[in-house]
Amino acid sequence: MAQTRQSSPQSPERLTRLPDTEPSADPADGWDAGPIGPIGPFLAVDPVVDRLRALRTAWNPADGVAVFNRVYLTVTEEIGRAIEAGAFADRKAATTLDVRFAERYLAAVDAVAAGVAPPACWRPLFDYRRHPGVLPLQFALAGINAHIGHDLALAVVDTSRALDCAPADLEDEFDRVGDVLVLMEERVREELMPGPDLLEVTDPLTHLLGCWSLERARDGAWLAARSLWQIRRLPALAEEFAERLDRSVGLVGRMLLTPLARRP
Repeated sequence: MAQTRQSSPQSPERLTRLPDTEPSADPADGWDAGPIGPIGPFLAVDPVVDRLRALRTAWNPADGVAVFNRVYLTVTEEIGRAIEAGAFADRKAATTLDVRFAERYLAAVDAVAAGVAPPACWRPLFDYRRHPGVLPLQFALAGINAHIGHDLALAVVDTSRALDCAPADLEDEFDRVGDVLVLMEERVREELMPGPDLLEVTDPLTHLLGCWSLERARDGAWLAARSLWQIRRLPALAEEFAERLDRSVGLVGRMLLTPLARRP
């Protein structure tokens, strides 16, 4: 690997888990990123894709979370095809990382459906999901911000534990997943940028979105994952680090969701 960088099954709002096949973590490993369910090392991303499609069907297309979900479904399908085509040297590592990554978002969906507050990074998107002054592009990028800035770092730690390896061993998979995300972000910006009928918001929107970069978020996630792994045997410090990361990403999400469109 390259190391060049230092409730009801019928409801789509409920997350269907696969059987628990993951071995228990060694207590000596210290801090844990938190339980997200007995998902085990999947051999395919199909269950995740099925769940995202169910959510797409259940939600109003104008719902802000639905906007992100459509984008994320496209990303997950693309990564699944790449895995099937042999684009990843280590298929098991790539699949495990992709699924652990997706589970973080789906756990937030489940929390909201159960009336429980989601992680701070996801709260802005769920709070503003029906705000008439927020544009689809803002919803999409706010979701990407939460998922990359916070969830990806914890997914790397989750995967390292599941596969008994260090984050450095997952760098190739991390980079390839990141490359797909960058391409998707470019497509999202092109497809969801307001047209000529909303020129009055284009300038502030361009300025707002220019303050955020997926590349920087991805670099931050990699650094956060490596840092959490290094301090995992200092549970109190690791927990504080993870909580501050969560809140910081949430603050950026609120900025991205600044209402810009005129109310009807």
